[in-house]
Amino acid sequence: MSELKITDFRVIDLRFPTSREHIGSDAVNKDPDYSAAYCILETNHGLRGFGLTFTLGRGTELCVEALRYLAGFAKGRTLCSITDNFAAFSEVLTGETQFRWLGPEKGVIHLATAALLNAIWDLYARSEGKPLWKLLADMEPEQIAGAVDFRYISDALSREEAIELLRARRAGMEDRLAQLQKTGYPAYTTSAGWFGFSDEKISMLCDQALAEGWTHFKLKVGGNPPDDLRRARLMRSKIGPNRRLMMDANQKWGIEEAIVRTRELAEVNPWWMEEPTSPDDVLGHARIRREVPEVRIATGEHCQNRIMFKQFMQAEALDVCQIDSCRLAGVNENLAVILMAAKFGVPVCPHAGGVGLCEYVQHLSAFDYLRASATLENRVTEFVDHLHEHFIDPVRIRNAHYLLPEQPGYSSEIYSKTLQDYSFPDGRVWRK
Repeated sequence: MSELKITDFRVIDLRFPTSREHIGSDAVNKDPDYSAAYCILETNHGLRGFGLTFTLGRGTELCVEALRYLAGFAKGRTLCSITDNFAAFSEVLTGETQFRWLGPEKGVIHLATAALLNAIWDLYARSEGKPLWKLLADMEPEQIAGAVDFRYISDALSREEAIELLRARRAGMEDRLAQLQKTGYPAYTTSAGWFGFSDEKISMLCDQALAEGWTHFKLKVGGNPPDDLRRARLMRSKIGPNRRLMMDANQKWGIEEAIVRTRELAEVNPWWMEEPTSPDDVLGHARIRREVPEVRIATGEHCQNRIMFKQFMQAEALDVCQIDSCRLAGVNENLAVILMAAKFGVPVCPHAGGVGLCEYVQHLSAFDYLRASATLENRVTEFVDHLHEHFIDPVRIRNAHYLLPEQPGYSSEIYSKTLQDYSFPDGRVWRK
């Protein structure tokens, strides 16, 4: 068989009308239509790679156009010419000279970069016949480090430090793998606490989730103070005093308001307050964390790149690191942040509130436990019960735990009928 080569690609604007039922709604994004710029890589042997970046409806066309441009850098290349020096290929995309001024390493271009790199990792895992988490877990420390761009973060984590950490944390991996295979990776649910849900619906969904074994619940806040407190008291009364309740303000508040509001909501003992202010405000998060020490501060789903995460950790501005599989530049940059978090001792609890994100982050969480953090203490990964039916290899949840994926790849292949029906603007759903 000749060497595997990427011969062509296809990019699709894929949108789901989730705003009709307030699914995904929060204090800032009140009418999201879960969407994706979706990439399919074709090869000379019929094997394909699938990748996406998550969006919220309008504007997806911008990511689609950027993805079409960037995918041209992969077309015509052999897979091994990319994977043998993955960090170098990532730098080609993030450092493209005439595109770089639009970023660099942030915004639409970075989202598109994530879709392409995720597709290549999916293709890589499929070519090796392994789920992505296992592909990563089986790699030598030097291979993992070879996928990471250490520019701008070597003052916090050098390549040599990363390799040393990976070598040290390899000990006990077989026992940790056996535990994952037996019980899965712990998850929390956001599906009961969307911003647009009525009190009655929250109450009903909490009852359902409790019956299914959920122990960690997240509530969207950032509305009127009395409404937030009423809804928080409601959810706490439903789940009881011993289960964990997290809150997410989705960047709604300025610093001083965030301090006041977090103190008010501390009454119901939240396990963390998520994105209390602008995702770019490192010093603001640090101040909130100092002035409301009784509530852990979580952020990261809108953190633009590994450099921002580096500063959050150096400034002791977060208690919980919430990586996003598409906001960062795909698997490569997520590896960088996971390794930094392991060095700083910050728990990684990935964001997964969007189409395909649960499918993605289950692999990253498994890798973090097996090779980087080597612990499940204070670790839990988000789960939302929406749109999984469109994936050929969807997430599997049992007793509020993610079960390890078994099929080769990054769990990102979507049924062809879904691609036809939900493509925008000409798919059947949107023609209606």
